[in-house]
Amino acid sequence: MTTKTDAPQGVKSPSPIIESKDQLIASFARGEKPAERWRIGTEHEKFVYRRSDHGAPSYAEPGGIRDLLGELTQFGWRPVEEDGPHGRNVIAMSGADGSISLEPAGQFELSGAPLESLHQTCAETGRHLEQVKTVGDKLGLGFLGLGMWPDKTRAELPVMPKGRYDIMRRHMPRVGSLGLDMMLRTCTIQVNLDYASEADMAKKFRVGLALQPLATALFANSPFTEGKPNGMLSFRSHIWSDTDPARTGMLPFVFEDGFGYERYADYALDVPMYFVYREGRYIDAAGLSFRDFLRGELSVLPGEKPTLDDWSDHLSTAFPEVRLKTFLEMRGADGGPWNRICALPALWVGLLYDNGALDAAWDVVKHWTLEERQALRDAVPAQALNAPIPGGRQLRDIAGEVLDIAHAGLAARARHGQAGDDETGFLDPLREIVRRGTVPAEVLLERYHGEWNGDVSRIYAEASF
Repeated sequence: MTTKTDAPQGVKSPSPIIESKDQLIASFARGEKPAERWRIGTEHEKFVYRRSDHGAPSYAEPGGIRDLLGELTQFGWRPVEEDGPHGRNVIAMSGADGSISLEPAGQFELSGAPLESLHQTCAETGRHLEQVKTVGDKLGLGFLGLGMWPDKTRAELPVMPKGRYDIMRRHMPRVGSLGLDMMLRTCTIQVNLDYASEADMAKKFRVGLALQPLATALFANSPFTEGKPNGMLSFRSHIWSDTDPARTGMLPFVFEDGFGYERYADYALDVPMYFVYREGRYIDAAGLSFRDFLRGELSVLPGEKPTLDDWSDHLSTAFPEVRLKTFLEMRGADGGPWNRICALPALWVGLLYDNGALDAAWDVVKHWTLEERQALRDAVPAQALNAPIPGGRQLRDIAGEVLDIAHAGLAARARHGQAGDDETGFLDPLREIVRRGTVPAEVLLERYHGEWNGDVSRIYAEASF
């Protein structure tokens, strides 16, 4: 989740007050870039555990999350602090490779820098993982690449001292039964990508939404809850179905004629608020209306109108399968091991950053109806590649075709690494999944029922970085 890395360090120019809806629409237009300036921003989360007992470390305990953040300063990371009830806390790190932030229960996230190629992205991932493993060796901490804690109850997990998380924890149970699981027990990989124009954004958004279930299936990696199989292959994806319907889902309006910045702005305005950030603290606005805020009628800040920073914060509190800010976020994948961190951006860059590939990907899905897209989204958490798609087929029947399209898109980009290789090799882990016919969660379940003999603790040796 978004961390305010500017809070409150140095002098910052005041954010403009929003006087009209046109400013909200213009905020999306500011993200437009010519193709030569398109970048790749990869985010990946991992669970942190004590090697001694597999427990989740708290923020303040010796060798815990605060110490983990502090030790990373040796690699040039700079602390980001936030006011708390008992003083200031380091809640993130900022550096050349982007930012490191904490999810609600201490899940550790790298939000990578915007980079030109997948070679750079994978190198960034490698640097980060080597750094945290070096610090983990010193502190006795390990890092687990899964979509959901395999063995922890909510009560066993710590809560990080970030103001927005306190507000969300209070609000989540009011609007869904699984929101706290989303906050405390899940990890994801996502990629953030650029667009050239409003029309380009709309086409990429549609392809991204329609094929997000395929990414969910290929990366499905959360089959255990509290030590037992949970009946799903991506329980993390299932969690979003009962988190908060006002801010999640497949956004049917994206496929309507005329979809663009204004329609997404209207959607975001109707997403209930979580908070307003003022003078280093989060003010609880959970359930209130940003439309009231625009009129100066927000009950917790009467007479005050929002700024563009407030709008940016608010956009980060919507959680659809694809999210628009000044870029598009692909949000469907479970957390996983090193090679799959590089594979997710490879999939989406291949599909969305070459016009021929984008057209070919749209041809695969453009005839699906709203009901068919939703049915696929609903089926994927349990069935993954076996989920039905239109035409009496299964998702696995188009997986290879979509990977071929992504391969062609990456080949057309012709971005080469130091060894002279292009970016297509980063798709190899996904090709292996399709060739094998079983997604990562199914492999884990085979081991659970086989060589692990029902002992899910074996996963720490299997899935740690």
